[in-house]
Formats: sequence, C-alpha cells, structure tokens
Amino acid sequence: MKIYYDEDANLDIIKNLKVAIIGYGSQGHAHANNLHDSGVDITVGLREGSDSWEKAESSGLEVSSIENSVKDSDLVMILAPDEFQSDLYTKKIEPNLKQGAILAFAHGFNIHFAKIKPTEDISVVMIAPKGPGHTVRSTFMSGGGVPSLIAIHKDSISERDFNAKDVALSYAKANGGTRAGVLETSFKEETETDLFGEQAVLCGGMTALIKAGYETLVEAGYSPEMAYFECLHETKLIVDLLHEGGISNMHYSISNTAEFGDYLTGPRIITEDTKKEMKKVLEDIQSGNFADKFLDDCRQSNDGSGGPFLKNNREKTKEHSIESVGKELRSKMKFLSEKKLVDKDKN
Repeated sequence: MKIYYDEDANLDIIKNLKVAIIGYGSQGHAHANNLHDSGVDITVGLREGSDSWEKAESSGLEVSSIENSVKDSDLVMILAPDEFQSDLYTKKIEPNLKQGAILAFAHGFNIHFAKIKPTEDISVVMIAPKGPGHTVRSTFMSGGGVPSLIAIHKDSISERDFNAKDVALSYAKANGGTRAGVLETSFKEETETDLFGEQAVLCGGMTALIKAGYETLVEAGYSPEMAYFECLHETKLIVDLLHEGGISNMHYSISNTAEFGDYLTGPRIITEDTKKEMKKVLEDIQSGNFADKFLDDCRQSNDGSGGPFLKNNREKTKEHSIESVGKELRSKMKFLSEKKLVDKDKN
C-alpha cells in the first residue's frame, strides 16, 4: 500500500480554493486552525448563536453562518457531529452549494450509510486524521502531524488540472497529515473499521476492561487509590510504548514478570468467546444496525447532547467511584494540567 508524504501533495491546490469548515468542535477547531496556519482561505460555518462562534473568532478565524460560508466556498468540509449532518446537509448546505463544489468529510458514516446523498455534479472526498482533534492540532503546532486517511467517493471535477484525489492530498498536507503519512482507503473500509475499533477496542473495550479490573481489586479489599493507579493511570504509560514501537517494544520495556503475566493471563481475559462477540459487533456495524440505533437514540432528544441511552450511560460513568477517586488523585498531579490537550474554554 502506497503511503503519501509531503512531497506527494501540492499545497497550492487547496490554497487556491475557498474552504468552509462546518463545525468548530474537536475536529473542526483543529482543521480550521491548521489550514489557516497553512495559508488556506477558510471560513468557519456555524449556526447563529453557537457557543463556538466567539472561540473561533478569538483564534483569528473568519466566522459566518453555515449558509453564507457554503455559498462562497469551493470545498465544504462537514465536521459537525455525525447525528446532525444529514439534517444540516438537507436544510443548510445542499441548497447553497456551488455547482461542481467539493464535499469533504473526516468520517465516512453519513455517506457510507446513505444518510447523505449528494447530486452527481458534487465531488465527495474524505480526509480523516487518525486521532482526536485536540491531538491533530497540538501535533501540528509542534511541527508534526497525525497519520491520515483519504478516500474518494465520487470525482466530478472537470476542466481543471487536478482531480479529487489531488485535492484530498492537498488538504491533508495543509492539515499536517502528510508529515506523518497518508493512506488511501474507501468510505466503507474507513467507516466500518473506525466504528469497530472505537467500540471493541479503543473506547468500549478499554473502558470496560479498566472498570472491571478496578472493581475486581476494590471488591477484593484493596484500596480504590491503588486500584486506580494499577488499572487506569498506568494505561498511558503502556499505550505510549505501544504507540512508539508496537507490542514487542512494550514487552521490551516492561519487566520479565509483567511480560510473562501478559502471555499467561491475556488469553484468559480475551477468550475465543470474546472474539465471537467481536464478530457480532462487526456484523452489527456492517449491516447498518449500529448506525440506525445510534441515530434513533439521538432523535429522542433535541438538545444536541445525545439521546437517553447516551445520557443515562454518561451519568453511570460519572457516578462510578473510579471517576471520583481519579479526580482527587489527578488534582494533586499539577503536571497533568500544564499542557492539557482539551481546554473547553478554547477548543
């Protein structure tokens, strides 16, 4: 598989296009600021009265209504939450798109599951950094980049000296992606693997494992503080080693005792039954069942913060003792707050 780097992308392509970034959340603030710093003419499109309006303006960015930002743009990157995109597209974006405009996404969800269906004259591309927006921004500012994916759903560009793939690579370069490497994929592959990774391993799998380990130690009479350190705090130390050099690199760094326990006990926790359940999770994603469940839950609420299933589980998480114990311990670790990735007042 070919990996694209800085020398494979022409930054001038995106610099000669007018770009609208719709949304200013985690990914939106990263893309908007990174592209702006790369010399791209961008406007942040937000709904009137959005809490993010002042945040974007305070960063020196041009901000306008969604409708006006779309009217003037050659490329529209939709970075609003997945659950809002379809309605947003139908009501505010599609009626104002230029003929022959380029529609861009950072996640294939709404295109792959056919929640958004652009007309034939609209090119559809994806530029998806493989990391949270706050990491995309902080890495860019430090001179690095986050590995990214590009995909071309439809190339309707004509009478230009570039195609949709050239545009996607140019955008990725402006966002810092080609500093680390860019892979080409499809909307289907990106969407299904991304959802599976989040649910089975990175978010759902990891948090369930952490809580189960913490509960096991506390129920056995060990202090909550020790359980927190052993099951949550040290995850970053292990993940950093994995991120840096893979599983063997992590094994090289830990003690022989820890490595022996890894081989002996890991298969007792992640069993063949676990893998069978993972396959069912993947089937739910591939069939569109997960997408429908998620959107159905969101439709039961109009406040933009998720539906009842999401809200109930957020509250359960907040009430778990690992959260209160961790908050108290982290308050004593001043170094954790010095370079926070997430600052809710700014990003």
